[in-house]
Amino acid sequence: MSTHTAAPAALTDEAPARRPHGSLRRRQVIAAYCFVAPFFLVFLAMIVVPLFYSGYLSLFREQLVGGTVFVGMANYVRAIGDPSFIGGVLRMARFLLIQVPIMLGLALVFALALDSGRLRLQRFIRLGIFIPYAVPGVIAALMWGYLYGPDFGPFAQVARALGLPRPPFLSNDWMLGSIMNIVTWGFVGYNMIILYAALRSVPTELYEAARVDGAGELRVAWSIKIPAVRPALLLTTIFSVIGTFQLFNEPNLLRNLAPNVIGVGYTPNLYAYNLAFINQEINYAAAIAFLLGFVIMVVSYVVQLSAQRRERRS
Repeated sequence: MSTHTAAPAALTDEAPARRPHGSLRRRQVIAAYCFVAPFFLVFLAMIVVPLFYSGYLSLFREQLVGGTVFVGMANYVRAIGDPSFIGGVLRMARFLLIQVPIMLGLALVFALALDSGRLRLQRFIRLGIFIPYAVPGVIAALMWGYLYGPDFGPFAQVARALGLPRPPFLSNDWMLGSIMNIVTWGFVGYNMIILYAALRSVPTELYEAARVDGAGELRVAWSIKIPAVRPALLLTTIFSVIGTFQLFNEPNLLRNLAPNVIGVGYTPNLYAYNLAFINQEINYAAAIAFLLGFVIMVVSYVVQLSAQRRERRS
């Protein structure tokens, strides 16, 4: 009898002990959801809802007769055959193939030099390389636009004083390179910080073992440091792909100095902006934006896939 009566008593003793633990767990879950709720609300209101609304707009067309009509994929078909949009995408592809390797190469060299520990005034050099990234893109474009100026720019004034022809920074042949220079100047420090942080996380025992085996600094950098920061290089490459196809500030501001060189479709982002806010073609601009996002997604996937294949081969 005592055995059968003791079991319910034990259960009644343990039940109150479990209830506070369950309520504490429930309060922790509720608190966690309360902390992340503001982010999800902002993300939903500022990204998800506008994204779906833009997709909805891209399926319609505003007409003088009949008003807004549903056209399905007609805006996308028009965009695929639009020479201004295709020309801007191809121009940015050339920008990507030339500017991004130069920018990431410089960032990697600076990160390796800082990680070596052999530079004097290391903190000052690191800050000096990073400071251009802290300059807003609009200010940087205005500053370089002044430097590139064919009449009032310092380069033009120096060339005039020396009796030399003015550098054609804003000409049709040089404009893309001039914009590349602005972007490289502004983002080398940003990418350098990412690569430098990745280098600092590599165990120093690997370096010491390599030096014991007789490896020099160049060999250590090539065989240990660079392979160790491949994930960071892939990350910066994808960021650079996104930034390249979203280029807007630099051509939009330099257009005031060279309107005959930079047209409305110089970059896809600039083209979408002019369609939406100048030509008032909101529906077509939405389709352009969606196609641009698709292009960015495809190029980013190709970059990631090629990096994974290269890593498997090595």
